[in-house]
Amino acid sequence: MNRNPDLLNGPMRPVLVQMTVPMMFGIVSIMLFHLADIWFVGQLGTRPMAALAFTFPVSFAVVSLAIGLGIGTSATLARRIGEGNTDSAARVATSILLVTSLLLIAVGIGGQFLIDPIFRMLGADAELLPLIRAYMQIWFAGSVFMVLNMVCNSILRATGDVRGSAMIMLLASLLNLILDPLLIFGLGPFPALGIQGAAIASVLAWSLTTLVALSLIHHRRHLLTRRLPGFPTLLRYWRELFSISLPASLSNITTPIANGVLTAIVARHGAEAVAAFGVGNRIESLALLVCLALSMSLPPFISQNFGAGQMERVKKAYALVIRFALVWQFLIYLVLVVFSAQVAAFFSDDPDVVRWIRIWIIIVPLGFAFQATTFLSASAFNALHRPMLALRVSLIRLFVMYLPLGWLGNHLFGLEGLFSALVLANLLTAVIAWWWMRQHLSRLLQSA
Repeated sequence: MNRNPDLLNGPMRPVLVQMTVPMMFGIVSIMLFHLADIWFVGQLGTRPMAALAFTFPVSFAVVSLAIGLGIGTSATLARRIGEGNTDSAARVATSILLVTSLLLIAVGIGGQFLIDPIFRMLGADAELLPLIRAYMQIWFAGSVFMVLNMVCNSILRATGDVRGSAMIMLLASLLNLILDPLLIFGLGPFPALGIQGAAIASVLAWSLTTLVALSLIHHRRHLLTRRLPGFPTLLRYWRELFSISLPASLSNITTPIANGVLTAIVARHGAEAVAAFGVGNRIESLALLVCLALSMSLPPFISQNFGAGQMERVKKAYALVIRFALVWQFLIYLVLVVFSAQVAAFFSDDPDVVRWIRIWIIIVPLGFAFQATTFLSASAFNALHRPMLALRVSLIRLFVMYLPLGWLGNHLFGLEGLFSALVLANLLTAVIAWWWMRQHLSRLLQSA
């Protein structure tokens, strides 16, 4: 595996666009993956839809673990490639996949025993718990394939193969889209499994595409080997991975923890409000997809240039993506407001759910530009091997800004006040993250 000359020497804007566009389509497909789940389950009624909304904080906690592992994988491999040190790349990639499998098998087993206590704590009532249990038992059992899938994608992106990564995401989404109606509603010879069918469809899609991803890594990138290093070397690789992945995972896991608390607050306003809040979480992911794609294509660019000592190029890339994020997300906000009625009606025909979705759209997306600034800054910190700074940004956003302001807004002004507080929290955190990154880049440039 050789260094990618486009990342190190190519024109900055075209290179970032070429990396981001495939990732954008890949992330669109993953967002459609989750939107398909909530849309098909929504056809079963408000309570199954609310049950699926309750699962979002917990499932996203595992997704956050996968994101952290992917961040550590990408930073570790991309910096080695930027330095020209690629001799051990296959052993590192293989050892990462091994430890990921072991870790997620443990998570899948442990999760089976935690379903009821976790969701009771989140505010799920006795009527929703059987639906949640039916979904999460299957989901936890297959979560190892979801995380392996995401780590494989990070390995491909670290080499610059964003097209291969996007193809895997698209294939997973297509498989889920096909399997969801078959297993949820029982079309043809398939049994009608309801919300449990959505979980089975997801697990089947993840497991099949993981096999495809492993094949690409082995045959196209030659980053799998049957010869693992000795145990001391294996531990050294894992320490290198977790020195970045653990803070990054903690940073990402704080989001579903905070969303879980917010979901419990929203639950006081009824199942309709919870269902709308769950829809809002999916809309949020879709509205941020371009910047999310940029946050996934930016780290290999930064890490390889960081490894090659090209810090001025890193600084210009960061400034470019922040300017883009601010303009782009404001335009997305305007589009969502204009089409708020159509978006709300697409997800539900319950008038109360529709009303809350429209209120969410008018208020919350106003802060998406600042939210994008925050996670792009955190992504850049991780790529520069400063994961503790990224973690600090996330902790400030969620536990100093998001939760206290959200609770206060709900206490004083109801659910509309909570939504408005989220916008303020994103603004304040974005200013802090931007300032810290500018200071860090100035120090790196002075020491170069």
